[in-house]
Amino acid sequence: MRRLLTALVILLVVLVAGMSALVLLVNPNDFRAYMVKKVEQNSGYQLMLAGDLRWHIWPQLSILSGHITLTAPGAQAPLVSAENMRLDVKLLPLLSHHLFVKQVMLKNAVIRLTPDSEEQPPVDAPIAPVDPVAESVDTPWKLGIDNLRIVDSLLIWQRANDEQINVRDINLTLQQNDQRQVQMALSSRINRDQRDLTFTMAADIDLQHYPRQINAKLTRFNYLLAGADILNGGIKGEGHAQVAYQQTPPHIVFNPVSISANDNQFTGDVSTTVAEVPALVMNWSSANLNLDALSGWQSRTSSSEPQVTASAPVIASQIDDQQQDLAALRDFNAQLIMQVDQLTYRGMNIAQLAVQADNQRGLLRLHKLSGQLADGRFSLPGSLDARGDKPIIALQPILKQVELGTLLKAFDMPQVMSGKFSMQGELTGDRLTLPSFIHRWRGSAQLAMQEGQLHGLNVQQLVQQVMARSDSSVRGQDTYPHYTAVAQLAAKASLNQGRVKISEMNAQSPLLSLDGSGTVNMMGKQCDMALNVRVTGGWQGRSDLIEQLRKTSIPLRVYGPWAQLNYQLQVEQILHKTLENRAKNALSNWVEKNKDSREGQDLKKLLDKL
Repeated sequence: MRRLLTALVILLVVLVAGMSALVLLVNPNDFRAYMVKKVEQNSGYQLMLAGDLRWHIWPQLSILSGHITLTAPGAQAPLVSAENMRLDVKLLPLLSHHLFVKQVMLKNAVIRLTPDSEEQPPVDAPIAPVDPVAESVDTPWKLGIDNLRIVDSLLIWQRANDEQINVRDINLTLQQNDQRQVQMALSSRINRDQRDLTFTMAADIDLQHYPRQINAKLTRFNYLLAGADILNGGIKGEGHAQVAYQQTPPHIVFNPVSISANDNQFTGDVSTTVAEVPALVMNWSSANLNLDALSGWQSRTSSSEPQVTASAPVIASQIDDQQQDLAALRDFNAQLIMQVDQLTYRGMNIAQLAVQADNQRGLLRLHKLSGQLADGRFSLPGSLDARGDKPIIALQPILKQVELGTLLKAFDMPQVMSGKFSMQGELTGDRLTLPSFIHRWRGSAQLAMQEGQLHGLNVQQLVQQVMARSDSSVRGQDTYPHYTAVAQLAAKASLNQGRVKISEMNAQSPLLSLDGSGTVNMMGKQCDMALNVRVTGGWQGRSDLIEQLRKTSIPLRVYGPWAQLNYQLQVEQILHKTLENRAKNALSNWVEKNKDSREGQDLKKLLDKL
């Protein structure tokens, strides 16, 4: 044991002595010109090292520098700047004039991907051929790098005149072996509009054919999105992907891709062509997608506890509203195909959702948006034109046999009606939001309903009870349901800035028929409908009067707030006319029987004047 300890001490002394001698014999500033020249020769970038280079021996042999910058040719701002840089080098290669860098570490670096840091080549400048095997003839040094490490750094990303995005707290590690296989680990966070996106990722990268081709496997990707207008606990998930990049033409493919968001899982593939106008192609599928779980939406009538979200301050909300100008759609082309087996949106269960859309520099065409909803089907093709100052949205909604009560509940509207609702129309607006739809959308539609019910008001009961109070010879049913049943209903509707005008409305059921028109004020949540009602069934009493009432249309006005409708029924006028007709018929019969008498002739003359 004593001999072993002695040998270790001797070895340690030799290493310390050797490193000390190397520090004395080799000046690290001899590497400065060589490193600057190699960087410029291989990439064209200008490397600047401020101050003297110096050795750092413990815990590993390193070269330390002061402030450094790396600048693209013709750029106004450096691509990379850092307060200091550390090069961890191997000891033995230095003896043969080989600067082998085990690791480059930059701390508190600032990486700029902005228009100011982009390369700006001189106009009509000739391009010199590059000889990758050529070595500098005025220096014997060679350079090799295994690892790159960036700690607690900042990335500033900006495209054209868009707002800058700051990616903070970057911690990046790249490790390369002799076969040019790289292991990457990255963690960072992005803060914008009172929201934080933190993420970590790891990948295995194949650089054997770099720069013509790069292949990578994203082995781990974890993220958390939290902040303003996002449910408590945030949106979190993980992902995996295979990535392939080719240089000519520039093309990136993610296939396959798997990513989760809370309890939702997506799979698919994504490809993009990097050009002056980027092109993006996406194909996604999901077995179960719950948008309510991602947004924290809860119905106002739900008895369950809502998932609280932190509200954004007013200034952030204003920024969000401005960002909805959708101008970003002008910068790229894209195609999207998506299939979702089960989708939950605002409490509605949508089955077999299919989406097919494409964007051509601001003209977004929604070729297909269809699915099964509330025992029926829907289709919502349309377009969004964001090429002008104001976006223009045009939709052609088609609904077939969809339960209307489900739609009203989803958008927190009073369930005054239910039934199998059908619709075909054309609508235009500027935003895909409920406030915009209520205030600024316009359009027209054909409406139809089967097995409908008007809740809170039984028109048959209303008419029959009023008639019974006016004439005791007739009465209605003994019991009534708390709704008006309609077997078939058809109408036309037009929407203009929150007001729905309903015309040519016609409804039929075994007990009544009605027609009419009116308006619905969506902003004030009120309506005013003028109806003509004929109650054709449920009467009891005098048969001759009942027959007359079955053929008589009674004016009915329904108006007021949706939650508390009022009515006005003009029964007296109808009853007066009915009694007048009955009197005329009785007198006419008496005149017919006594037409030869003087009294009969005088009464006939009187009736002719009435």
